[in-house]
Amino acid sequence: MSVIAGAGVGDGPAADAPHVLDNPALASLTGPHAHFAERRGRVLRYPVDVSPWLALPDEPDARDWADLAALAGPGAEIPLAGYCGEVPDGWEITFRVDGVQFVDDGLAAAPDAEAVRLGPADVPEMLDLVARTQPGPFLPRTVELGTYLGIRRGGALVAMAGERLHPPGWTEISAVCTDPAFRGEGLATRLIHAVAHGIRERGETPFLHTSARNTGAIRLYESLGFRLRRPTAFLAARAPERLAGGRAAVPVA
Repeated sequence: MSVIAGAGVGDGPAADAPHVLDNPALASLTGPHAHFAERRGRVLRYPVDVSPWLALPDEPDARDWADLAALAGPGAEIPLAGYCGEVPDGWEITFRVDGVQFVDDGLAAAPDAEAVRLGPADVPEMLDLVARTQPGPFLPRTVELGTYLGIRRGGALVAMAGERLHPPGWTEISAVCTDPAFRGEGLATRLIHAVAHGIRERGETPFLHTSARNTGAIRLYESLGFRLRRPTAFLAARAPERLAGGRAAVPVA
């Protein structure tokens, strides 16, 4: 989650200055989503059934990495979405995919008459749709992070999109997915517009993340009015079984 010097694309004269979207999980968990935060030292995370995103300081030191290992537990595989630095000795990178961060730059946000608000009672269907479409992590309590909208056909949930990270002044659009049998009808576009409308109504700006390999999604987002802001990364690393000095990485209860 360290700032990539000069990585902001088209952000104007202050492109190299720190920005809340450079470390969006930290900005969320110390801001509007502070009530979700589980903390050890300077390391924060969402509850494991809410979101895999966690927040390291912009420049984590050895103490921060030790706190992260203790928070997650010895030998745990830890998602490090957005982290672009190096991991310390003893940590093992287990997964890495280049990503991109897009921001609203003229999105035609609008409500949708067919979109319905989804809540806890809809989670089983939402989890089933996510399992079949793989838009990215969606967990049993992810719905608590913000507004989720869906479109139903014949009573069945066939498309959805919603809100995830919430840095001050910004809200991330996430979990955009459509049942394969209903693709090509523009449902994802309509839901993105509808979710973005709600974000704009609060005086905030939509943003989102996707894999740099997902060229289809990138073309869609650019056609809708999103602009590439910066490259990022989605990775996971395995914590050491023991910390430096031989201390066990005892997880926080």
